[in-house]
Amino acid sequence: MVNRFSIACGKIATLNRYFMVPSALAVAVLIAGPAAVQAKRQTQKATSQAADPVIMTHQPGSPLEAEVKKLSGEDLAAAARHHETPLILIGSTPLSKDNKTIGLFVQVQAASLCGSAGCSTDVYMKRGGQWVKILDSVSSPISLLHTTHEGMRDILIDGSDRWIWRNGTYHDTLAATDLPGFKTSIKKHQAEMRKEGHQITQ
Repeated sequence: MVNRFSIACGKIATLNRYFMVPSALAVAVLIAGPAAVQAKRQTQKATSQAADPVIMTHQPGSPLEAEVKKLSGEDLAAAARHHETPLILIGSTPLSKDNKTIGLFVQVQAASLCGSAGCSTDVYMKRGGQWVKILDSVSSPISLLHTTHEGMRDILIDGSDRWIWRNGTYHDTLAATDLPGFKTSIKKHQAEMRKEGHQITQ
């Protein structure tokens, strides 16, 4: 005859089988609590809001292409050493809320320049009549959000990584995540600007 204790033990074992490996959401609720889950949902909502994708096109013979060839001289020379004729894609759109500051998006496509992550895009803006690189080697899709910081539109990389303008440069809001080569390239560029006498504020 099965006693009540044995039945209870059987029920506990069955529950253990179902709840031995809780879902990610359950872990979040148990460990971090409802507040953390709500914060995560708010972050996902913020990064999924309406954004304008940056469209780049081939503009052969245009004045803008002539400017881009000067800016991308090293990449073009590298492609030439591999006997390649790269495709230059260009996009330009206002970065500032008042539409006065234009962002120049440049992608040089060649077999020797593009890796497994695809072809990278450099982003420039004009300062003192000169094009200055503000984002380097972005290999994911780029969009501009409708939100702004200090008068400049937020940049969204790969649909989830938001960059905001602060103290004269863009900063990544995903402080704990480093896209491959992304932040390293920014720091390298800022170091080069310091050597040229430009002041970089953090």
